[in-house]
Amino acid sequence: MRRTLRGLCVVAAVMALVSADSRIAELLAELQRLLGHTQEERSRSEHNLINIQKTHERMQTENKISPYYRTKLRGLYTTAKADAEAECNILRKALDKIAEIKSLLEERRIAAKIAGIYSDAEPPRKTMRRGVLMTLLQQSAMTLPLWIGKPGDKPPPLCGAMPAAGDYVAKPGDKVAARVKAVDGDEQWILAEVVSYSHAANKYEVDDIDEEGKERHTLSRRRVIPLPQWKANPETDPEALFQREQLVLALYPQTTCFYRALIHAPPQRPQDDYSVLFEDTSYADGYSPPLNVAQRYVVACKETKKK
Repeated sequence: MRRTLRGLCVVAAVMALVSADSRIAELLAELQRLLGHTQEERSRSEHNLINIQKTHERMQTENKISPYYRTKLRGLYTTAKADAEAECNILRKALDKIAEIKSLLEERRIAAKIAGIYSDAEPPRKTMRRGVLMTLLQQSAMTLPLWIGKPGDKPPPLCGAMPAAGDYVAKPGDKVAARVKAVDGDEQWILAEVVSYSHAANKYEVDDIDEEGKERHTLSRRRVIPLPQWKANPETDPEALFQREQLVLALYPQTTCFYRALIHAPPQRPQDDYSVLFEDTSYADGYSPPLNVAQRYVVACKETKKK
């Protein structure tokens, strides 16, 4: 019976792989087409921008703003605004395609895991060297998409420091901070991957991302914190970032464990990391020197007091 169920799971996983591969190929073709349209729009609008520049140069030469130039500039700027909006809409569609491709790649990874098929980019856990794992975590942080909203839009849940909605349930394959019991009995926050969620029991099953064995942790929702799904842009949405001296949980560099820390400085540019001070009793003031941690691996700290 178990072999039959296992066989059915493998068949379903292989079918999911084939379906994902087909859809990814379609999306890549659509993405290429959209990027071509973006270049066409940019080339078309460039001519108008040159006209704006030349008109300003003529006005400076004549040292006056005649009704003719005023009317001409109004028309040129109206066209430039429409061109920019058209290019922006195409780029948003391209970003949506990229997000869908990333989602399908994650689904494909999970299906391959079920079927026992692994890629060179992510070998099975038992053979994964620590250096490879650290590289994968860095890549995950670097490729986390930047949230780009329309004028007036508010950052959504799980953008930067924005918490998940109250009824949010992380999907299989999602990375989370999970509070588990260590071998010595102490509790610690680890980087984990969601395996499943039971609505009946309100509990997650998660795998330690750094664990070589097959053991899984069953945890209540309060012991699981979803990681950000978008980076917040400090230049447009600073309210979606943790601020200086705010208490957080941050992934200690070159490890897979989260520790309490204070924000030393939030990111100043979209590509910047947080600068954080980890709690460390070996230092006189109780905190480590500033260390950089990517937005992907900084979450709100549910504890308010030092233990």
